Parts: sequence; structure tokens; C-alpha cells
Amino acid sequence: MNKLIKTLRNIWNIEELRQKILFTLILVFVYRVGAHIVLPGIDAEQLNISLADKASKKGGGLLDLFDTFAGGAFSQASIFALGIMPYITASIFMQLMTILVPQIKKIQNEGDSGRKKITQWTRYLTIVVTIFQSLAYMAMLNQPEYQSARVPGISDGTFRLLSVVILTSGTLFVMWLGEKITDRGLGNGTSLIIMIGILARLPQSLIAELGLRQTGANGMGGVMIFLVELVILVAIILGLIVLIQGTRKVPINYAKQIVGNKQFGGARQFLPLKVNSAGVMPIIFAQAILYIPMMIAGFSDNSAVSKALGDHKNPWYMLTYTVLVVGFTFLYTALIFNPKQMAEDLKRNNGFIPGVKPGQPTADYIGNIMDRITLPGAILLAVVGILPGIMELLGIVKNTGFANFFGGTSLLIMVGVILDTLQQIETQLLMREYDGLMSGGRIQGRQGAASPTTI
Repeated sequence: MNKLIKTLRNIWNIEELRQKILFTLILVFVYRVGAHIVLPGIDAEQLNISLADKASKKGGGLLDLFDTFAGGAFSQASIFALGIMPYITASIFMQLMTILVPQIKKIQNEGDSGRKKITQWTRYLTIVVTIFQSLAYMAMLNQPEYQSARVPGISDGTFRLLSVVILTSGTLFVMWLGEKITDRGLGNGTSLIIMIGILARLPQSLIAELGLRQTGANGMGGVMIFLVELVILVAIILGLIVLIQGTRKVPINYAKQIVGNKQFGGARQFLPLKVNSAGVMPIIFAQAILYIPMMIAGFSDNSAVSKALGDHKNPWYMLTYTVLVVGFTFLYTALIFNPKQMAEDLKRNNGFIPGVKPGQPTADYIGNIMDRITLPGAILLAVVGILPGIMELLGIVKNTGFANFFGGTSLLIMVGVILDTLQQIETQLLMREYDGLMSGGRIQGRQGAASPTTI
């Protein structure tokens, strides 16, 4: 406890770090306030009554997951209902284009000017994506639970046009907040905004789960079951940290060079190959693919496709989801991981893997290792993705919102962002010769040497 208090005091004594933390907290507060401002033409009180009735009749699905990312703003018809997700969609698309289209990759490699140009294109694409998603959101607002919350006297056309403009402006404002946090705050702004939205649902989910347990088991029995659930959640988080930070260390030697009376090289290092080098991208891609047929089928409760792919407890959803995650893990790893380039860089720097010839044999050796560690990583990632549905299907967790914290994209993002933020704080402390956050070893975030993926 004394060490923790001392570390917190050291963090506060660093003026630059203190200013970054305060700046981040202020912008996060602005985002959370905006998430509670309802669109013009919607009665907030009537909407809460309608949504409470809907929650008692219907379980969650992909739309509930999007609502989790938006911190409840999606279901509350807030001006930030779409959140940062359109920007994430545009960023993923541009990231894929830089890999698949040589001309765009060439622009990206032009240095700072190329990166600025790609960033500007991503912003323009965000506007287009947001407009399309806001139109789809308007279709969702035509459902009965939202229709009953509409304020009379506003024509349907005026409401649609005004809402599309406000939703687009809200997403662009959230995107601006994320960029400012990245530039002047602490951590990756986009990731922090998503994480804050997810954490905003945690207290409500905890209370709802505890209430369901107390209803199902009298006295302390329900509380004890709830405590067991928390222990299981902590165990899953610890396992997820191992998955995110797990690496295979390939030993590397550097040839000795003698220049004058000095010797250079000869050091023995290692090449860290991450078990989960694709990060959270395969889960996001899988959910996007599953959302397409659900959108085509519409939002009807009677649609078989909507029921199968919109319910994370459905066995067909779990099977399809697992296959997609494993497939996308290998695909995305192949796109971002280039063993041939690594072999060339090692050869250029007089480095070699003991017992392996330089050049193509080294590239094949690294590629084979990556294939072997990617398979278990992909399977574990798929298991994490379907854990919320399994926990709820087996009856271990009753509340759908609380079940989403037992795995899936929500937990992956939370753990990854927290590790990245702690890593930045620890770096600031060590640069000023303070003790780090962990005395036993360095904290490793997701953005390691072999993991450029950020969300």
C-alpha cells in the first residue's frame, strides 16, 4: 500500500504527466456528458420506460454490443449514439487499403506528409460511413419502443434530416476528442473513448446481475453466487492478459565487428513473436460480417436470420463466429506480418538465428514458427469471443450486459487499453528515474514490436 501511494505521488509530481492526465479526464467528462444528451424530438423519460420494458422481454445481441461500445448512448438515442465506431470502420478500411493497394502504401511510406494525407482521407471516409450508419439508425428508431418516445409536432422528414446531421456532427466531435487525447493527453484517444464507454455500463450491469441473483436465491446465497462470478471474471482477465502479452522469443545473434580498437555487435538478443499478433481485429471483422445478414434481414423479431446471428447464445452464432475469428486471425496476421522483410532486416544488420542460414531459410523458419503459434492464439481468441454467450447459456451469468464483460471484444479492448496506458505511465516514471508501476518487470502493452495493431 505504501509503495502504491508513493507511486501515485510520483505520478502527480511529474508536471507533464499530471497535465496529460487532467486533460484526458476533462475530455472524457465532456464525452460522457454528451452521451446523455438525447436527440431533439425524443422524450428521454418515455424512452427510458420503453427501453426498460424491452429489456425485460428481449435478450441482447450485436446491437447490445454496439450499445456497450457507445456507453449506452446507442440505445438512449443520444447525439453520440454512433460514438467512435464509424471512425473505427473507416480506419480499418484504410489500414487494409494500405496493405492491399500499392499506390496507397507508397503514399503512407512518404513519411509524415503521407501519413497526414492518409489521416485526412480517413476523416472524409468517416463522414460517408457516419451518414450511412445514421440513416440505418433512423430505421431502427422506427421501432415501436422508439416511436412511443417521439415528441409530437415534429414531422418525420424534419426529424430524420435533423437527426442525421446531429449524429454525423456528434461522431466527428467524438473523433476530434479522440485525436486531441492522443496528441495532448494520455494513451490512444480512440481506444480510451471506447474503453470508457464499455466501463460506463459496468456499474449498471453489476447491480442488475446482483439483483437477479438475490431474486433467484434468498439471503446470502445470491450474494455468494455473485462473488463467485466476480472470481471467475478476475480469472478470465488474468488469462486474457497472458494471451495479449504472450510471445515466442526467437534467439538472435549479431556478428562481431572490430572498428579500430573497439568491438561492435556480438550481442545476443531475441525476436519477440506475439501469440496474438492480430489483436482485436479478427473479432471486429467477424462481428462486422455477422452484422451484414442481420441488417439485410432487418430488425424484425420474427426473422430467423436475425434470431440466429443476433443472439450470442445461439449455437449457430457461436460456430459461425469461431470459424470467422480463426480465419480472420490467420488472414490479418498474414497481412501485417512479413517474415521475408524480417529476414532481410536481420541480414542487413549482421544478425542471424543460430543454426539457420540467412536469407530465405530464415524467413521460412520465422514463418513456420508464426504459423504454429498463431493457431492456438486464434483458437483462444475465438473462445474469448464466445465466452459471454457460453456463460449466459450455462446459466453462470444471468444478465446479458454483465455477460458481455466475461469475454468478447469488450474485455479484450478493456484489458489491452489499460495495459497500454499503464505502459505509458511507467515509461514516464522510468525516464525520470522513479520506480515503475511494477517492481517485478516491465508492463507490456499491445503495441509491441510485432504488434502494430491499435484499436
